[in-house]
Amino acid sequence: MIKQRARLLLRHAAALLGGLALLAALPAGPAAAAEGQLRIAKQFGVVYLLLNVAEDQKLIEKHGKQAGLDIKVEYLQLSGGSAVNDALLSGSVDIGSAGVGPLFTLWDRTRGRQNVRGVASLGNFPYYLVSNRPEVKTIADLTDRDRIALPAVGVSVQARILQMASARLWGDKDFARLDRNSVAVPHPEAAAAIIKGGTEITAHFGNPPFQEQELAENPKAHVILSSYDVQGGPASSTVLYATEKFYKDSPKTYQAFVDALDEAARFITADPERAADIYLKANGSRIDRALLLKVIKSPEVSFKIEPQNTLGLGQFMHRVGAIKNEPKSLSDYFFVNPRVAAGG
Repeated sequence: MIKQRARLLLRHAAALLGGLALLAALPAGPAAAAEGQLRIAKQFGVVYLLLNVAEDQKLIEKHGKQAGLDIKVEYLQLSGGSAVNDALLSGSVDIGSAGVGPLFTLWDRTRGRQNVRGVASLGNFPYYLVSNRPEVKTIADLTDRDRIALPAVGVSVQARILQMASARLWGDKDFARLDRNSVAVPHPEAAAAIIKGGTEITAHFGNPPFQEQELAENPKAHVILSSYDVQGGPASSTVLYATEKFYKDSPKTYQAFVDALDEAARFITADPERAADIYLKANGSRIDRALLLKVIKSPEVSFKIEPQNTLGLGQFMHRVGAIKNEPKSLSDYFFVNPRVAAGG
């Protein structure tokens, strides 16, 4: 166990140093790019399929040209909301993509300065907390021997949803009770650990398709918590966000991006087969194509850019002191845009 933990810590350190080196290698850049340039941070999983489709089909460039603008689009692969937030605030990217938890954190911390707000949702997806220990049925059964892998401890959307569930079970004063059991591991590595077994990681709060791979490939793997149960139904757990400067200084680029996302959402809904192929090509994923299609076509999943059921998490974070400012409506933490105004 000690050797396993040492190897895991070394992998975490290597991943962190690699991410820092990647950020350092990027041009410093201004706080926001000029019109015609768009740098987007993306992460792992089907929840980022809208970005995969937009990139593959060159939809941002298409909508830019319709507005009389040639847009140069760049994508940066990161892992965890903290890394995305750092990249956004450093000016290395113009659009961040992460959980709604990191959005609330950054919205709160940058009020009156960079004024970060949401741009669009990436759709509604249930996130599962999966355990490979048969005796663990709910989070109440987790013990000190359990290690929960998630993208970032305490601050990722998975961590926030776990805190929300903990507060309901043990009270607000113990909302962070399971943070001490949590470790930051990228989804692909965490899924491999759950499937293989025999490591210190015994649970993974992931996202599609990694959670479905775990359930399909390890007979001991089972769901002990669903984000939809905690959030009270379908919710947009992963979103895109930007600084106010980018929103104001690059209106044509911004609108082309939103329009491209909306077209990508309609593309996936109309042709999930092609969308699955785009995902596999973009991610070099070993996931079974049939399993991937099952995720994309799931009745619990919807691809749309209007945020849904996000406010409750922000209000919880304010209640437990994780953020200072209380969000009271979508317009508090999302930029005004007709395509997302109907969300919540």
